Amino acid sequence: MTKVSLRNLGAHKLRLFLTVLAVVLGTAFVTGSFVFTDTLKKTFDQIFSGDSQGVDVRVSLQNEASLGVPLDLADEIVDLPNVRASIKYAGGQIIIIKDGAAVQTGGAPSLGQPYLPPDSAIGQPIELIEGRAPAEPGEVIINESGAERAGLSIGDEVEVLVPNVGNFDLTITGTYSLAVDVGGFVGMQFVEEQALELFSDGSHVSRVDLAAVDGVSQEQLRDEVAELVPDAYNVQTGAEVQAQQQDELEQNLSFINYFLLAFGAIALVVGTFIIYNTFAMIVAQRLREMALLRAIGASRMQVSRSVILEALVVGVIGSVIGLFAGIGIAYSLRVLLDVFGLGLPGGPLAVQPRTIAVAFAVGILVTVVSAYAPARRASRIPPVAAMREEFSSAAESIRTRTIIGAALAVPGIALLIWGAQYTGQPGVTRVGIGAALLIVAVLFATPALATPAINALGVVAKPFGPIGKLARTNAMRNPRRTAATAFALTLGLMLVTLIGVLGTSAKVSVDKLIDQGVEADYVLTGPMQTGVPAGVTQVVDRVNGVDRAAALTFAGGFINDMGINGSSLTGGVDGMLQFNMVDGDTNMDGRTIIVDEGAAERFGLSVGDEVEIERPARDGSIEVTVSGIFERNQVVGAMMLSPSAMDALIPPFVQTTVAVMVNVDPDANVEQLRSDLEEATERFVVVQVMDREEFKGQQAQQIDLILSLLYALLALAVVIAILGIINTLALSVVERKREIGMLRAVGMHRKQLRQTIYIESALIAVFGATLGVALGLTFGWALVQTLRDEGLTVLAVPWVQVSIMLVGSAVVGVLAALWPASRAARTKPLEAIADV
Repeated sequence: MTKVSLRNLGAHKLRLFLTVLAVVLGTAFVTGSFVFTDTLKKTFDQIFSGDSQGVDVRVSLQNEASLGVPLDLADEIVDLPNVRASIKYAGGQIIIIKDGAAVQTGGAPSLGQPYLPPDSAIGQPIELIEGRAPAEPGEVIINESGAERAGLSIGDEVEVLVPNVGNFDLTITGTYSLAVDVGGFVGMQFVEEQALELFSDGSHVSRVDLAAVDGVSQEQLRDEVAELVPDAYNVQTGAEVQAQQQDELEQNLSFINYFLLAFGAIALVVGTFIIYNTFAMIVAQRLREMALLRAIGASRMQVSRSVILEALVVGVIGSVIGLFAGIGIAYSLRVLLDVFGLGLPGGPLAVQPRTIAVAFAVGILVTVVSAYAPARRASRIPPVAAMREEFSSAAESIRTRTIIGAALAVPGIALLIWGAQYTGQPGVTRVGIGAALLIVAVLFATPALATPAINALGVVAKPFGPIGKLARTNAMRNPRRTAATAFALTLGLMLVTLIGVLGTSAKVSVDKLIDQGVEADYVLTGPMQTGVPAGVTQVVDRVNGVDRAAALTFAGGFINDMGINGSSLTGGVDGMLQFNMVDGDTNMDGRTIIVDEGAAERFGLSVGDEVEIERPARDGSIEVTVSGIFERNQVVGAMMLSPSAMDALIPPFVQTTVAVMVNVDPDANVEQLRSDLEEATERFVVVQVMDREEFKGQQAQQIDLILSLLYALLALAVVIAILGIINTLALSVVERKREIGMLRAVGMHRKQLRQTIYIESALIAVFGATLGVALGLTFGWALVQTLRDEGLTVLAVPWVQVSIMLVGSAVVGVLAALWPASRAARTKPLEAIADV
């Protein structure tokens, strides 16, 4: 039986290739996900170990919205008797300006840091490659890859923007190397005096690193320092710092990993249907062969094992190829992201034993499980019955599946409706469970849905006369096979539709939010990492024709140990932001705040209440008065602070301006004013001047970028589904060889035969697409309802996209049928009729 199975695989090379390809695509995506994230983790671990190398204790702030460690406290710490060496570190974001434009880092950090001479460094000092170290303010060294990216050489003068301070002209005196280079990263090192001036208020540092004297452990020095340092600061050993950084890295990378693995799982699920369908058809085509084997003495177990053995071989081959393909995907992805400058570290790919085990486990398990049901059915076919006629699925089996599907659909729909009544995690959880039940219900019920659905869709085939009728009959002949083929496309287009609904709803909701919440005529923004540079508000306010310019800053804090986020606008909100007040007003004199309804309910606040807000760094608190309560407004968050309350909560030096709102004087020339604003902010380089429509367009672009990435990944599932249609039709041609020969013998032309298969494929594809779109719209509606408190206040359906997908599915069906139809048309009538 083993020989029979292996020879059967060798005799059907095309069928073997198509089945293996389905396994390869799914396995490669999972493998690539693990290799990509393992590589990132390994290289980031090296970076973190280098960052904390030689550090026995680190004293740092608990939150970035703090000025840092006071210098007088830092001096007390470094004077402790068990401290051998110390570093008072002050650093922050910078932007290099070259030829009037900001040097793009693609998301990698661009940092200014203090230069530490070899005799002052803790651990391994940096290695100067060329030139000399900075000796005075105005001189800097830059990492080698950063200099290459910015096109800088030793002796060049360069303009650098420090967001919270301003623009500076600096001279490059040298370049240095990093132990692990990160694509896009730019690191400039200043003399310590200038670093303190630029990246702190002059009396604080970002952190203090300590090295212990010989014989003193990290824990001992940490405990000594902790007695001296207030609770508002972190005091950690070097080992704890590295462990924390690695934990944070794993949490950040886990999103990428789960994201990629989710799409790998989708690819596998879609591939599973193809593999299942393939083995089901293989069994159907080989019934007489298996019956003959049974008749000459093969047992049911042997027949079943022969099919599973074929699946095992396919799984092993697919897993091996998928493993190497996954490594190739990970490498290509890193190269691609590096080309776009997205700031990923270099280094060799990390292929862990766990990755190899997962690749084989997933590939083999999916294939064998997919083949189990057909193998089991094959072993139960009576030999005499199989020799008389082809085996067909019993109607009773379909009825059983339909009953199970209906039983699952009822609670699935109920959970969707119930979950849509809630917001946040409770609603999403209920909707998620309901969606899962409904998908499984549709999976079971699809064979029963296939016949009436394709019968209805067959109306479009009527113009083709008998050929169209024959195609419709062929599509309905085997509902189980049609359902399995269509469902692969259903899953892909369900996800595409769901994401389309969420994305379109998000864009429409943002447009509505800006229309109703922003009254300013112009909005000025900067990079996400740095915000709008310091000084922009003052410069814009002096432009002729500007009635008022106000800086919007985001804030955070704690009330009753619970976090709350909000914002503040210099000069008040009137004329700039629109609020729907529930109680009180937007007049915020002194230390006052207004809060939204959700925050008022959560903290039990009313107008006139005094409330204590703890600073983000937990290094003190302020007391403010609640002057108003407003309806939820996603633009500003849960609270709006008066300018004086904002300055008391977060020191101005560390505040980040996310936007500058501008109101135009009624008598001003609007077109001329725009030019004047662009000219006034030209020296800040990174500032964008936008009216409200352009501001909405910017938010939509960010959503479109995410959608493009999701669609690109989902394209894999759709491609696999198309391969499934090709696979099914190719096998169907083999299965119907005698029938095709008979049709050719009675006068059907090759062109007519090709048309029949084209129409049949298009009907199956449109059926699967329609089902997928219906599910996607349903799930999209439910999810949008659960996210209404997160800003998705409008349900919007991308009808143009839906229409294109439905029409496109018919085109895809025809394209997928090109090769199987061509193969069928080449069938020789007499040979096909004589084939037994």
